[in-house]
Amino acid sequence: MINMQPYQNPTYFMLIALTLLPIVIANLYEKKIYWYQTLISFGFLLLSFGGIKWHQGIALIVYVIFEIFLIKLYFNYRSKSNNSWIFYLTVFVAIIPLIIVKVTPAIYGGQVSIIGFLGISYITFKIVGMIMEIRDGAIKEFKLGQTIQFLLFFPTISSGPIDRYRRFVGDYDNQLSREKYLDLLEKGVWYIFLGFLYKFFIAYFFGTLLMPQVAQNALTRGGISWWLVAYMYVYSMDLFFDFAGYSLFAVGTSYIMGIATPMNFNRPFAAANIKEFWNRWHMSLSFWFRDYIYMRLVFFIMKNKLIKSRVTIANLGYLTLFLIMGFWHGITWYYIVYGLFHACAIITCDAWLRFKKKHRQQIPSNRFTKAFAIFLTFNTVCFSFLIFSGFLNTMMFHHIMK
Repeated sequence: MINMQPYQNPTYFMLIALTLLPIVIANLYEKKIYWYQTLISFGFLLLSFGGIKWHQGIALIVYVIFEIFLIKLYFNYRSKSNNSWIFYLTVFVAIIPLIIVKVTPAIYGGQVSIIGFLGISYITFKIVGMIMEIRDGAIKEFKLGQTIQFLLFFPTISSGPIDRYRRFVGDYDNQLSREKYLDLLEKGVWYIFLGFLYKFFIAYFFGTLLMPQVAQNALTRGGISWWLVAYMYVYSMDLFFDFAGYSLFAVGTSYIMGIATPMNFNRPFAAANIKEFWNRWHMSLSFWFRDYIYMRLVFFIMKNKLIKSRVTIANLGYLTLFLIMGFWHGITWYYIVYGLFHACAIITCDAWLRFKKKHRQQIPSNRFTKAFAIFLTFNTVCFSFLIFSGFLNTMMFHHIMK
């Protein structure tokens, strides 16, 4: 059986175009063909998790069965009672597989966990979101078919964007009018073509053509050099255009299927401060962390009156949020430092915004200050990506080996 990485080669896109054609025609006639959508989802999952990755396919099946059973179990419990510790235990049990997958390489010298598979993080985020919404009473009924469709929606399974259950089900159940679907179809096709530009042209230029040469020169010079600065910018551009391109493919494919999956990027390098950046960068992830970790932690501390100062509570929330995000990327020093760096940057940004609000009469605000703020934010973010890249770690070992 052939194995294909999502959105990596022309054959994959040809298959998408051919298999989605019946869905396009059905939607133009204001019809839903659920059985066919299920069929092609199964087919694309086989392409991603079959062949040489059959073990990932088995891990995915076992994982989904386990998690759906857990969701159903908690839904039945929540319809009768609402003990906080049962909720916390359910969330912890739900994320145990992800913790094992993330911790295994750190313990066993880079060895990949046998229960890991492509997209486990993003499916876990969906599951935890469902459990939290069940706890809040927002999800009123459990439907097995819709839950499976939500968790295994093939356009976004490998790297997001992260959708919310109620939003997804709303699109999945409701038939769009011809006019609304045509609008989605037009946007979907545009996003896919824009994704081609981002991923296969711009990201290829920065990541494949430019980065190896810049990296080699930076390693040869050693220490702080202009080549290291160049690597910082080249890596940042490659990271953005590669991931944004993938996200556009996922969103575009979803739109063609009549599902308005949320966008992941909104001109992040135009942000005037680091808080605004996180409202523009990998938005589905940053909003998930904000809603399900930061806001709930802040509410818990305030409800139990553990800390009086709102500023301290907010800062503690930022540190917790970005530390978890750092550990989620991987248990290495540079991912953890990356998380701490952004936590400190947002804490500093918050302090500046409070100061600016109190002294707005004395602090100028014009095109120049806005441009400077964007420039400063852009360079702060690029420096954080240099940390994130692990290249400083590579340089360190390269220097030791010399």
